[in-house]
Amino acid sequence: MNAADADAPQDDAYGAARSVGRRQSLAAEEFFYFFLRLRKNEIRRTVRQLEQQFPDEDLRRRARRLVDAKTGLAALGGGLLYVPGLFPAAGQALKLAGVVGAASMLTRMHLYLILEIATVYGEDIDDLARVPELIAVVAATGMGGAAPQLLAGYQAAPWVSVSAGALSMATVTRLIGLAATRFYAKRRAQDDDASPAGETAESA
Repeated sequence: MNAADADAPQDDAYGAARSVGRRQSLAAEEFFYFFLRLRKNEIRRTVRQLEQQFPDEDLRRRARRLVDAKTGLAALGGGLLYVPGLFPAAGQALKLAGVVGAASMLTRMHLYLILEIATVYGEDIDDLARVPELIAVVAATGMGGAAPQLLAGYQAAPWVSVSAGALSMATVTRLIGLAATRFYAKRRAQDDDASPAGETAESA
């Protein structure tokens, strides 16, 4: 079963979503599914659960809950990126495996975050417009993970790099989440203003 088959039964289950009608290609779907383990059904399930738990909250507050939940995980993952540096006796292969594993986890987490926020605001996560947004998230994750390398020239203690990694990645996660919230909130407001109900209210 490929990525498209796995998500197909659920495509219409979440309700009406905003889309410009351009679907992601099969190659893009399978890249995110097989290489980054991106499961869109899980994204939709998380947002449905959030709606059920907090039915009286507005969309911005639900999005903020998603950002808060991911920030702590990002700090943990950012620290894990540099934990191998605390053990000089560890082999280079072991250190590399730890860094690659933590970086992959952080990238997936950020992809889930931006798509969860998009879903909260009624965006279609299968739309082609999501692809450049996800690429930007991957780039931001790499930049945040590389921040502690700036300390290498100062011969800082290894634990400083661990702390810097945790802080930088938590900051990147929060910036990504808040930027996504503002972006999708603005688009939602524009859609509401352009809707027939919004036009009727303005004319009244």
